[in-house]
Amino acid sequence: MSGSGAEPLRVSIVALPDAVISTLAGLYDVLNGAAMMGLTRPGQRSFDVRIVGESAGPLMLASGVPVEVQAGVDEIAECEIVIVPSILLSSSGWQLGRYPKLTDWVTRMHASGARICSACSGVFLLAETGLFDGRDATVHFGYARIFSGLYPGVIIHPERVLVISGRHEELVSSGASNTWHDLVLYLIAHHVGATVAQDVARSFALQWHQDGLAPYMIFEAPTDHGDAEIAGAQSWLQKSFSVGSPVDEMIRRSRLAERTFKRRFAAATGLTPIAYVQRLRIEDAKRRLERTEDSVEEISWRVGYEDPAFFRRLFKRTTGMAPGAYRRRFQIPEFARDKPASAPDGRNGPDAAHLALTRKSQPQ
Repeated sequence: MSGSGAEPLRVSIVALPDAVISTLAGLYDVLNGAAMMGLTRPGQRSFDVRIVGESAGPLMLASGVPVEVQAGVDEIAECEIVIVPSILLSSSGWQLGRYPKLTDWVTRMHASGARICSACSGVFLLAETGLFDGRDATVHFGYARIFSGLYPGVIIHPERVLVISGRHEELVSSGASNTWHDLVLYLIAHHVGATVAQDVARSFALQWHQDGLAPYMIFEAPTDHGDAEIAGAQSWLQKSFSVGSPVDEMIRRSRLAERTFKRRFAAATGLTPIAYVQRLRIEDAKRRLERTEDSVEEISWRVGYEDPAFFRRLFKRTTGMAPGAYRRRFQIPEFARDKPASAPDGRNGPDAAHLALTRKSQPQ
């Protein structure tokens, strides 16, 4: 919704030692950029962006880059928007209760009417307030399992780019990494106007991730479930998923009855055996689309599907994109690939990296 000559919207970007510089600085620059670059018209709202933290002064971020905290949260009695940028989890994970001053302040800002936003993993801090309990949210898919373990009351959707929830749509979370682009464009469109958001997107070459995050997610099945029989089946399947009737073969190799095997497999992995096989096959197909020039039909056959039409439907249902679109999105562009090595006769020979991938793509 557009403003009409109102005061600038006060935005507080929260700096904490776990934050990374790229998201914090990007949010700061883009939100300020609409007015600084002359993209707003007279009478339209703008943003007054400040970097806030536990106290004012220099702060070393997780990236190893210092940032100047412009105001301590004790100095901010109210604001319209709070954003917690991406954080980097250490090897020990997220430490609960480390920032009570920040979580108390966020809670007060929400109570006074502020919109509370997270970019990527910033939702770890916000979840401590309890504001997201029983609400939908998203987080970087790489942190989803850790997040769910710490905050089981939050309904998490790591495949979604942007989730808007809360009674007044005041809780906003964005997913993995550069989906802060979607967050900042949403805030500009909502508070200033869609035209300005489009102009900002063009000026900064930002893009909406309209295909969602499923194409970026890598299937990683749980292996710490403690069921040795199923773990053995998973290990065999990792190398043999492309064989004919892999589920039947897994059951035959196990010491379990078919019904018992399928029940235990689903309990251990969260997927039925056939769904698990499909995920492994699609992951392998994704790598082949990214790294080889094999046709979709060839890739379909290599991962275990004789019917390319069925493979295409399954691939799109799993990733949200058709195989050809996926290849265009993720394949390394020609200008960035290794240059061909010179053959002994002086002519350009085949790229060693391409040869390695070609050999890898041969049937096992």
